[in-house]
Amino acid sequence: MTIDADARTLPGERVSHYDLLGRRDTDYYGVFADIPEADRAVWDRAKAFCDEVGTRMQGEWDAATYPVELLRRMGELELFTDGIEHPDLPDSSPLAAGLVNMEVSRHDGSLATALAVQGGLALRTLALFGSPEQQDRWLKPLADGTVLGAFALTEPDHGSDSVSLETTATRTADGWSLSGTKKWIGNGASGGITFVWARVDAEGDEDHDKVRCFLVEQDTPGYTGTVITGKVSLRGIHQAHIAMDDVRLAPDAVLPGTHTFKDASTVLFATRSGVAWSALGHATACYEIARTYATERMQFGKPLAKFQMVQERLTQMLDELTAMQLYCRRLADLEASGGLRPTQASLAKYHNTRAARRVAAIARDLLGGNGILLENGVMQHMADIEAIHTYEGTESVQALLLGRDITGMSAFV
Repeated sequence: MTIDADARTLPGERVSHYDLLGRRDTDYYGVFADIPEADRAVWDRAKAFCDEVGTRMQGEWDAATYPVELLRRMGELELFTDGIEHPDLPDSSPLAAGLVNMEVSRHDGSLATALAVQGGLALRTLALFGSPEQQDRWLKPLADGTVLGAFALTEPDHGSDSVSLETTATRTADGWSLSGTKKWIGNGASGGITFVWARVDAEGDEDHDKVRCFLVEQDTPGYTGTVITGKVSLRGIHQAHIAMDDVRLAPDAVLPGTHTFKDASTVLFATRSGVAWSALGHATACYEIARTYATERMQFGKPLAKFQMVQERLTQMLDELTAMQLYCRRLADLEASGGLRPTQASLAKYHNTRAARRVAAIARDLLGGNGILLENGVMQHMADIEAIHTYEGTESVQALLLGRDITGMSAFV
């Protein structure tokens, strides 16, 4: 979609959130001016996908419906690989993965979360830890979106302290039995597969008390996924409450590469970078919407943009946005070099979700009463930012991780 930067809204004409995006350059420092062609091609596919979707996700978000067919389209466009290195997956650098995450988040947070779940969590878990047989069967269907994947770690009583998970795996005569509950599991009731993290309960067994991951087909008896209702954030993706009651699995259901909670942390560490990129996408949308609105909204005989207070607010937003871009670009460079430390990803997540909150608040206020209308987009982004601010480690948990790294002393216990 090409939009004239000098276009003006006619009296009485309604402009959708999507039409307010991308009218002027938001990369003030040229942070993304030198993107390699291969990475730009991936970014362009993400932009093309968002053009295809148009304003549809506003309606899906409003109705709290999950258009899973769009995930299949994302798979066709090879958007799920998330920088994962695997011989059976298309090459995708950390920078390309971040740009995809940013672009989809700029358009819609629910689809961006689906992207993170399908690619960043489920596909990455299988690619890193799955057996050759598991990968032969499931890697391509996950990558192309024909099978939806879930990552089940969080429990009703264990969010930030997920290392204390209570879901248990016990050995049986013919394999394994899983019992326990999980909460906030994207795609957990989609009819696909779930990677369930559980603690082995087997006295005398070498795996006793170890944390391992199990591949569970969601139609397995004893597995019940119930879509969580009443959400006011990320309404266009279904997250599930999962109950498992003696879910019987074959011996080869366990992912052989998983042995401790550190394996789950390896996946979460990688996706924490994605949250920083996602926050950047949301903030970019809020800034673009506010800036375009300010140039087109007439008050007291002149555009809002001619008022000093409005110009200062736009400058405040650009200040936040540019810092977020610099964080993300450096994050991608560090990851590509193999030198990214987990706490560096934590700092990017900590900074960017906090900054995105501030940008969204300014944008909502700048739009006045129109800021609460779904059609203008800011309120939707504002609500969705609240979710990404929490998941993959809350602000407080990230601060404690960083504090431990800074001081050498843990405040967790």
